[in-house]
Amino acid sequence: MDTAARAAIRRPELVSPSFSSIPQDSPTALTVTAIYRLSEAGRKASLLAGGDGRAVQHVEVRVPSNRLHLVTVTARGVARLKLRPRFELDASERVRRIDEPPVYDAPPSVEELFKEAARNHELERAYRAELTASRAKRREAELAWRGQIAGGFLADPTQRAGVHPSPSPKRCFLVTPRGRVAFDVKIDEGPGRDVPPEAYRRFRADLQATRAHRQQEVQQGLEIHTQKKQAIAAWIEEHGTPDQKARQTAGLLPVDEAVEAMTDEVFDALADRPRYVHDGVARLQAFLRQFPDYASAVVTPLDLAAPGRRAISASRAQWALLQEMQAAVPDARAELHVRELIWRRDLKAPRLKFFTIVMTQKLGPVLLRREYAAPDA
Repeated sequence: MDTAARAAIRRPELVSPSFSSIPQDSPTALTVTAIYRLSEAGRKASLLAGGDGRAVQHVEVRVPSNRLHLVTVTARGVARLKLRPRFELDASERVRRIDEPPVYDAPPSVEELFKEAARNHELERAYRAELTASRAKRREAELAWRGQIAGGFLADPTQRAGVHPSPSPKRCFLVTPRGRVAFDVKIDEGPGRDVPPEAYRRFRADLQATRAHRQQEVQQGLEIHTQKKQAIAAWIEEHGTPDQKARQTAGLLPVDEAVEAMTDEVFDALADRPRYVHDGVARLQAFLRQFPDYASAVVTPLDLAAPGRRAISASRAQWALLQEMQAAVPDARAELHVRELIWRRDLKAPRLKFFTIVMTQKLGPVLLRREYAAPDA
């Protein structure tokens, strides 16, 4: 096999219009087009020989039937000598494909064109063989990697397939370091074929477990609600007014009223303490109108946000009050909270911050809560 790393061929011969071994009218010969390129030296030689001197040359040659493997025919029935694409060997002895016709420094002879086409034909076979081997190698590596992913999934019961789209008995997607990978029982082989059914089984098991957990939470919530109603009814029976008892018996006593009465009794020792009043709308509006830019501000309940959180520091007065209230109701829990009134219509507007003391105590399953005013820091 000739080397493919060929330089431009320097031959002074012109393409011979006759080929002695192939009669022009032979029925076993096929007229094809040979396309090649001429370098600048080749174009000069072509002009000197009476040619057209064009860079791209189209020459018709007769190819005998025993050399038709050197010919390619397009879908439109155009027959060409196998000169493009051409194939060459690189430094590592690997065949590379070049989508250009060969270049000559002089118009080549028919024999040279046939020789070039034969060399190209052999290298093309080697190129396709290398390509097939490379694809097979990549396919083998891909199958091995997919087998590892599938084996790891099947061996680890904690792994789950992607839920979008939901796994089915025939197809699913696994999230891997390379991204999402599809597994299909009709395409995959070995352990990969077992992945979709197992992924679907785990998916269904998770749905059932989630449904059971939610039902359990609902049941627990209903039980707690029942316990609270029983505790409230017992407290009303023992401490309620005759009117409350009558309404409780008739099932017409509001829960909020009952809880408020229970809270009054638990925090009776703090009855003289000022409670936090939920007047954030009026308070924030009055606060904003102190600023010239917000002199005409109008705050509505929909515009108000009043988040609260536990304070991270306390002044001396706040700490003293917190200790005093905790001592008044030892069984309760006293916490210093900070509230912030925010005008949603203009988040850049000034915000009003103030402090409260939150008292909480559980009376059976019922959590009682009351919020009191606290001095500012």
